[in-house]
Amino acid sequence: MFVIVRHGNTFAAGETPRRIGARTDMPLTEKGREQARALAAHFAAQGWVFARALASPLLRTRETAQIILAAQHGAAKAEPCAWLREIDHGPDEDRSEDAVLARIGAEALTAWERHAAPPPDWQVDAEMRLQGWRDLFAKRDAQGPALLVTSNGAARFALMADPALAAAMDRLDSLKLPTGGYGVIRRSDGGGLMLESWGLRP
Repeated sequence: MFVIVRHGNTFAAGETPRRIGARTDMPLTEKGREQARALAAHFAAQGWVFARALASPLLRTRETAQIILAAQHGAAKAEPCAWLREIDHGPDEDRSEDAVLARIGAEALTAWERHAAPPPDWQVDAEMRLQGWRDLFAKRDAQGPALLVTSNGAARFALMADPALAAAMDRLDSLKLPTGGYGVIRRSDGGGLMLESWGLRP
C-alpha cells in the first residue's frame, strides 16, 4: 500500500496564498503542524505503521513526514527523495493565484489540475517523476505500507505512472490534493495497482 500525503499549510490565516514550489523552502505554519498531527492520529487509527517513508527534500514536506512518523512505534525514518520534489513554477513562483491565472489563463490552469499538462514555462521534468513512481511500484520487498510526502504538483504523477491508475485518474474531478490531505494506492491480489482514494483529509 502506498499512502501519498501533501504537506500541511505554509501560509498563515489571513495571508494571501501564493504559488510556491521547488524554489521556495517554507516551513509549516502551526496550522500545518496541526494537520500533520491529525494525519498521524488518523493513520494510527487505521493501524498503519509505515515500513518505508520517502519525502521531498524541502522543509515543509520533511516536517510533515517527521510529525507523522514520530507518532508511530517502529516506523521507518523518512528518506529524502529528489523525484518527489515540488514543481518549479518558473515565472509564476511565489505569485498569487490571481497573478498566475492572469499570465497563463484559465484553460491552462484547468489542464494542469485535470490532466497534469504543465502550463507554459513551468519546469516539471515529468519523465523523471514518472520513472521514480514506476521504480517504486515495481518493488515488492516492503513489509508494510509506504508513506510518500510531497506537494500537490508532484503527487499527481503517481496516477500517471501506471495504466490502471491513469484510467482511475480520468474519473477524478481534480488531481489536486488539499494541504494535509492524502490518497491511497493499493496492490490487488493479482499484483495490479488500484486507486482506493484521493483527496482525503482527516
